[in-house]
Amino acid sequence: MVKKLPLLRWLALSYLITLSISAFGQGKREVTLEDIFKANTFHTNSVYGINWMRDGQHYTSLRPSLSGYAYAIVKYDITSGQATDTLADGSNLAPEGQQAPLLFMEYELSANEDQVLLASDIESIYRRSTKAKFYVYNFTSQSLYEIHDQKVSYATFSPDGTKVAYVRDNNLYYKDLAGMQETAVTTDGEFNKIIYGSTDWVYEEEFTFAKAFFWSPDSRKIAFYKFNESDVKEYNMQLWTGLYPEDYRFKYPKAGEENSEVEFLVYQLPEGSTTTMDTGTEKDIYIPRVYWTNNSDLLSIIRMNRLQNQLEILHANANTGQATVVLTETSDTYVDIDYNDNLTYLENNKGFIRTSEQSGYKHIYQYNMSGELVQQITEGNYDVDELIGLDEKRNLVYYISSEDSPLQRQFYSVRLKSRKKNKGKEKQKLSNKEGVIAINMNPAFTYYIQYHSSATEPLTVTLHQAPEGKQLAVLEDNKELRQTLEKVNLNTKEFFTIPTADTIQLNAYMIKPADFDPTKEYPVLLYVYGGPGSQTVMDNFSAQREVWHSYLADQGYIVVSVDNRGTGARGRDFKHATYAQLGKYEAEDQIAAARYLANQPYIDESRIGIWGWSYGGYMSSLAMFLGNEVFKAAIAVAPVTNWRFYDTIYTERYLKRPQDNPSGYDDYSPLTHAGKLNGAFLLIHGTGDDNVHFQNAAELQNALIEAGKQFDSFYYPNKSHSISGGSTRYHLFKMMTDFILKNL
Repeated sequence: MVKKLPLLRWLALSYLITLSISAFGQGKREVTLEDIFKANTFHTNSVYGINWMRDGQHYTSLRPSLSGYAYAIVKYDITSGQATDTLADGSNLAPEGQQAPLLFMEYELSANEDQVLLASDIESIYRRSTKAKFYVYNFTSQSLYEIHDQKVSYATFSPDGTKVAYVRDNNLYYKDLAGMQETAVTTDGEFNKIIYGSTDWVYEEEFTFAKAFFWSPDSRKIAFYKFNESDVKEYNMQLWTGLYPEDYRFKYPKAGEENSEVEFLVYQLPEGSTTTMDTGTEKDIYIPRVYWTNNSDLLSIIRMNRLQNQLEILHANANTGQATVVLTETSDTYVDIDYNDNLTYLENNKGFIRTSEQSGYKHIYQYNMSGELVQQITEGNYDVDELIGLDEKRNLVYYISSEDSPLQRQFYSVRLKSRKKNKGKEKQKLSNKEGVIAINMNPAFTYYIQYHSSATEPLTVTLHQAPEGKQLAVLEDNKELRQTLEKVNLNTKEFFTIPTADTIQLNAYMIKPADFDPTKEYPVLLYVYGGPGSQTVMDNFSAQREVWHSYLADQGYIVVSVDNRGTGARGRDFKHATYAQLGKYEAEDQIAAARYLANQPYIDESRIGIWGWSYGGYMSSLAMFLGNEVFKAAIAVAPVTNWRFYDTIYTERYLKRPQDNPSGYDDYSPLTHAGKLNGAFLLIHGTGDDNVHFQNAAELQNALIEAGKQFDSFYYPNKSHSISGGSTRYHLFKMMTDFILKNL
């Protein structure tokens, strides 16, 4: 557990530690912007493309080929972690009529592992949606087949490996691999009108999936979504690509506006017929998740109302479409839809387990098939972060939680027992290092790969045996990065808490200069995100932005990040506190944190700044305007400036519709408070941002101009929400660095 000390005591200990580190670390060079954003000096290696093989003794991973020009699918022995075979090497594969290697970047093995789907020339559409050239490679015949001469999306093997389904031009198809005959499941798909088998923009962004079709376990059915977005209004982005800009129009439902009408259908392959599932007469609903149960005739459909304060689980007959509600959960705020696809059905459909915040914290619950509660599996004042899986053979549930600390994620198993036998469950902690853990477990629950890092430890990837957690091998230790860290000065995160007027302790981290002297006064830069359920304060290794924060510390700054009310891993009440009034408590907490820091003897209260990106840009703008006596400078990157401009699913979940709650949209909009700007302000946005539209920056500029306020702004032509590609990131962070050096 990360121990939190009172700040003065922590400061004294930190100073002694800093002196020791400074003396020990003499000779280390400072990090440069070129290190971070050009040379990629702090790149972290990992283990990608894991596929557990059905023999229970091997797994495959995507690795650079020996030639260095392509990727290869390498087979590993689970017990040793050693490579035993190369199943496919892109250097040796050439599509018909081509000499160049096949540069595939993703793959999927068929269920019987005699062939593989290879995705090449992947083209991003939005955040999660892509299209690519797909090929099937048969290991036995060593033959390579092209799925289609055009790019398609989400090509997926049927469970029996005889067919591949995919989406092209908004229609769903499948191809029989025996004769390479294509069958159209749908034919009336049309851009900006009807979508089959793929999600619309807002589902992809907010319900975090793009592929919207699912093979039945017996390979005889394909279940799929239909989106009718005809009544959804279009957003128009100009693309600056030639002599005349191009208009790119796509359907984007802003808060309070029309959504797509969503249906869910099942296609029967033998008959070539399609059945619509009965999801009710109300059309303004969401279907955020659909699962096949362990029965190829039974679907599980999650239905939510538009305000997302009611969630229902429906069991639907895939042959007739008839559906029954088996479980309903309601909330005075919103029901948190889990993004980890955690609804898990027991063998023979004896029941299911899922997570819920109904106790005040997110925990795991067991139900029978009628939706009656059998038992609460986990309990306590902590959140379960992810349900990894259920091993019925050993009667174990595996999960990741924040039980040790909201700053950490640790891996556990717990016994699954009926209520009558449940007299103290046996829980076992399987991870043994402080920090943040991620897990990839094999379907048999006999082995798992663990990804671990902490504030002081780069990523380590290890292979373990279940259920006891014994470590078998180190798969990646980032040796080169560790050697680099021995030569450069990287100022790490140090954790503490900040009290607020509401007697709430806010988790925070601080990055100080290596030669920190508590008798001096330093300028401070706060980094904020602050959105619902998010966290910036975690005991994990530095990402690119945190390395930049270390660089700023080398320039004589202290960088602090604070998780305000509304952020995650501290229970339902803490997270839902911002409901219906986004910005109010978050801004109060960031301003209170700045005031607290200003009262510390080593802080120059006249030089406190704040920066953030996306929701963080919204927060940095709002905090700058409302806290104008505290903050002297702010940077807002790609900010939301009024939630009326953002999408339905995200915004209405936390604010309701503008028609229902107009003050919730306007009272804490930066547009409302632009006239309060008193200091240096830098506004940055990409003109090709399909997520937080450039409109947000334009409207804030108008409000600042109308208020007579001077400020700096910069736009990146055609750049999306990530503002990346080529030299863009270096340019962006160099500009922000110069602004900070000038204004703080």
